[in-house]
Amino acid sequence: MRNFKEKIGDAKISEVVALLKERELPLIHEKATIEEAVSAMSHFEHSRLLYVVNDEEKLVGTISLGLLVRHVFAPTREPKIHPRLLIGMITDETAKDIMQKNLVVTTEEEEILIVLKRMIRANVKEIPVLDNEKRVVADLTILDLLRFIANFTKHG
Repeated sequence: MRNFKEKIGDAKISEVVALLKERELPLIHEKATIEEAVSAMSHFEHSRLLYVVNDEEKLVGTISLGLLVRHVFAPTREPKIHPRLLIGMITDETAKDIMQKNLVVTTEEEEILIVLKRMIRANVKEIPVLDNEKRVVADLTILDLLRFIANFTKHG
């Protein structure tokens, strides 16, 4: 483990982000309907997390796939579920109404190993990379970090 830490050293998140520039960000506006959130979630194959942003495009929360499914198919709604009613239920609320506000985030300046440890402690599989204005510049998964580390240690 010591050699691993010595090899990766103080490599920064920016090095991983540079490899992810082509990836479309799973952003959704805080005023988006739940129906729009469901549609957006199905659009982003690499991600199981939507980043909820405000009018200034600043991150205000997240919606995970699990949270979205639990919301749409909540046990309290089971007796009412009928296709016509389901559409109404998912269009009445907004992303802001159901988003999580306690966020695990990073910046491009942080060290990879510190971020990896934070993700493991928080038991999260992906996090947003924010700029100084709290706007999402990248969507970073734990697999992205592991792939980078594997390549770094193999070639570094």
